[in-house]
Amino acid sequence: MWPSRNRTETVTCLACGTERPRDEAREYDKHGDRWDRDGKTFEHLCKSCHSDLCHHPRDELEGLLVDLEAGKRDRDVFLASYLSTVEERYGTLEERGRERER
Repeated sequence: MWPSRNRTETVTCLACGTERPRDEAREYDKHGDRWDRDGKTFEHLCKSCHSDLCHHPRDELEGLLVDLEAGKRDRDVFLASYLSTVEERYGTLEERGRERER
């Protein structure tokens, strides 16, 4: 059975921590596929934080974060490893910018 639409559910923005009524927030799916809803629990972003996000596809991001043990390693060690792995796989931002200009 569907939940009542008359009930006001409050959610917390995962970016800024503010609480908002559910209808003033956007669903966030860390897998980037909010349409496949089976067995998922969604986090939420307030509209302001949602509009600040980059909405480009992130096809390989979740796998990369798992490979680099995000959340399990020291933050500085993780970030250094992330930056070096991204540059190794995809090149630097400067290189990618030059490719787009061509």
